Amino acid sequence: MRQVSGAGVLIEPLELERLLASAEPPAVLDVRWKLGDPDGRLHYEAGHVPAAVYVDLDTELAAPPSKAGGRHPLPEPSDLERAARGWGLNDDQTVVVYDDNGGLSAARAWWLLRWAGVEDVRILNGSWAAWVKSGLPVEQGQSPARSGAVSLDVGHLAVLGADAAAELAHEGVLLDARAQERYLGEHEPVDPRAGHIPGALNAPTSESLDASGRFLTAAELRARFAELGVDGSVPVGAYCGSGVTAAHLIATLEIAGIDAALFPGSWSAWSADPKRPVAIGALAAGVPEPIT
Repeated sequence: MRQVSGAGVLIEPLELERLLASAEPPAVLDVRWKLGDPDGRLHYEAGHVPAAVYVDLDTELAAPPSKAGGRHPLPEPSDLERAARGWGLNDDQTVVVYDDNGGLSAARAWWLLRWAGVEDVRILNGSWAAWVKSGLPVEQGQSPARSGAVSLDVGHLAVLGADAAAELAHEGVLLDARAQERYLGEHEPVDPRAGHIPGALNAPTSESLDASGRFLTAAELRARFAELGVDGSVPVGAYCGSGVTAAHLIATLEIAGIDAALFPGSWSAWSADPKRPVAIGALAAGVPEPIT
């Protein structure tokens, strides 16, 4: 199996198995969630990494949706800390997060916990499929409830508001992590308007994964981002539909050695504000974007 230097972002299945058998096992969070699939908990109960705790992205990794905050606003710090203690998290503990779709939802937990001061958070490389393919133990049902004592302190990762995101699109690089058809404005399944933030560049985060759902190597990711003008010399921001897959894009940027800020409200908040301009089509050098 190809090994990826994740610079503290990733963990391989066999390494996770070894740590789970150690004297200080990590906390493991199952963050199975997909747009249009409300059955993450059922998938978890059908089979999960031993001792993993199910985390509900909609209710535990986000505040209630709003026009101003989008579909997945950042949770209140006190609510996040309460949830993390319910998952059994303690201070100075390694945390491993995974899902069944290449880390696209688990990265939300990775980003939130890093933002809240948890230093060692890893995404399972290859996700649930890699664990199963490795022939490792599987549990069913729910893991026993735990009570942790972790103390969270938010603000450790950079966050953008809508105005700052708009400015960064012209003074740095703002990356749109959504699929190309949503970025171009050809298809918009959930949000009020189709298109993208003027000046943003499309970087579908799914293209940071190989065919098996494993992350590309650091060298491959650096080459990919360099084509977009992202090489660490200019400030970078990321957004998506509601601040979930953009966290995955930020994780891939970190693997490549590049820091990036998250616009949590993302397109769901931007497109709900009629005062915000919307661009359609691809951004081309020297060609003004069609803006409505």
